[in-house]
Amino acid sequence: MKVPLLDLQAQYQSLRDELLAATTRVMDSQRFVLGSEGLALEQELADYITSSFAIGCASGSDALLLALMALDIKKGDEVITTPFSFFATASAITRLGARPVFVDVDPQTYNIDPMAVSDAITPRTKAIMPVHLYGQCADMDKLIEVGKRNNIPIIEDAAQAIGAEDAGRRAGSMGRIGCFSFYPTKNLGGAGDGGLLTTNDQALAERLKILRVHGSAIEYRHSEVGINSRLDELQAAVLRVKLSRLDGWSARRGANARRYDEMLRAQQLPFELETPRVRDNVRHIFHQYVVRVPDRRDALVKHLADHGVGTGVYYPIPLHLQECFADLGYLEGEFPEAERAARETMALPVYPELTEWQQQYVVETLARFGLESASAKKS
Repeated sequence: MKVPLLDLQAQYQSLRDELLAATTRVMDSQRFVLGSEGLALEQELADYITSSFAIGCASGSDALLLALMALDIKKGDEVITTPFSFFATASAITRLGARPVFVDVDPQTYNIDPMAVSDAITPRTKAIMPVHLYGQCADMDKLIEVGKRNNIPIIEDAAQAIGAEDAGRRAGSMGRIGCFSFYPTKNLGGAGDGGLLTTNDQALAERLKILRVHGSAIEYRHSEVGINSRLDELQAAVLRVKLSRLDGWSARRGANARRYDEMLRAQQLPFELETPRVRDNVRHIFHQYVVRVPDRRDALVKHLADHGVGTGVYYPIPLHLQECFADLGYLEGEFPEAERAARETMALPVYPELTEWQQQYVVETLARFGLESASAKKS
């Protein structure tokens, strides 16, 4: 049996006619940028995320950059964030000449540690950027309290967490600005790159709209230097089709995660494997189902691949140890939980179309690895 980490073909086939009709509608209109599809999607997403305003842009990476620009982050400023995330989280900070200040993560959720954030604040701290990793919100109550106490805005990197909730509040609605990605592999994925910013501040929303079109509110007049980052009409049309299915897909991801939990408990694997920890009073949308394997993670990844099971390692090198950030001066060992997560974690398939039989095969293949490892030790 083949079980890919993600099966976009399965999703596409169920939506093919609707998607073709939506993209044909855009082609027939010959309006490709800042048209009715984008406006409608922005309103629909603002309603879904429960934010007052939503502003489309070209990618999740651009969303982070635009958010920092809108908050006037500049050279010499510091932004506190996590070293255990996708590269764009820190690269957006660096592009503006600011310094990413990394702090360690919670070993159970892999999200940023609020206490470490509080300890890292200096007079140069201008923003806090938590990442809602794998589809589970960071501990926003504690982070919001830290931000308010120090008068520092929070930018939510919610690229992996559309629809996730923390104490009934949607990801992207709790900070000053929320940032989302519509990369095809996301829970709400487009047919290419795409991103979104959310805010409850009207003045900030208007500035973000200006910044995404070269800093221009009136054609050929530029109040500031912005960038070219707009969500095109074809992507908006595709995303509008998919948005109506998003909650159903997230529910199936959650059901698949719970089934894995049950199957893995019943299987009693002959090696240590920790299933995901879900905080109380949250909605985890399981963008990824990430397990921790304290020993032989890489050997397990190879074993699963040899037996047709796709996996992913998110992320094998923490950001503070990336070559391009060497000038920040961080050393191996400074963030032990992030480094341990990079060595030990891996994602199993959890996409909505995954069947119970496929999950059973994944678990049986995991068990086979344990048995083969035990046999190798005896011999």
